[in-house]
Amino acid sequence: MATSSVTRTDQDIQTDVLDELTWEARVAPHEIGVTVDAGIVTLTGWVDSYAKKWAAEQAAHRVARVRAVANDLTVRLNPAAERTDADLAAAVERALEWDAFVPVERIAVTVAAGWVTMRGDVDWEYERRTAERTVGRLTGVRGVTNGIAVRPGTVR
Repeated sequence: MATSSVTRTDQDIQTDVLDELTWEARVAPHEIGVTVDAGIVTLTGWVDSYAKKWAAEQAAHRVARVRAVANDLTVRLNPAAERTDADLAAAVERALEWDAFVPVERIAVTVAAGWVTMRGDVDWEYERRTAERTVGRLTGVRGVTNGIAVRPGTVR
């Protein structure tokens, strides 16, 4: 029985990542530059929301033989989407309160220059991911640091 190995060049991977970005409805592929070196994809350029930055990263990870992704995309908000940190912090709290899968009472939120940092602990990984996804979709968010720890059965 003969075995065959699939060898993909960096150029093949770059082409596939660009194709994947074309099919990703949440991003505009012309905004994103893609380079590949030894299977490591670097995304460059700028997008107008954190959600688009995250979607581009996820699209690159879906491509076969991508070893890692360096997401160097910059979030540049449209002036109409700018919010004060106080307004954004209030919006984050409301969004987390409205999400039934997030134990908001166990999460502390800090906002600085549009960057949201969350800390606390939850019982399940899906709660941690849901909190990040919920916050990342909000208008005015430049980035999210998810410092929420998963600690099943933590006594409260």
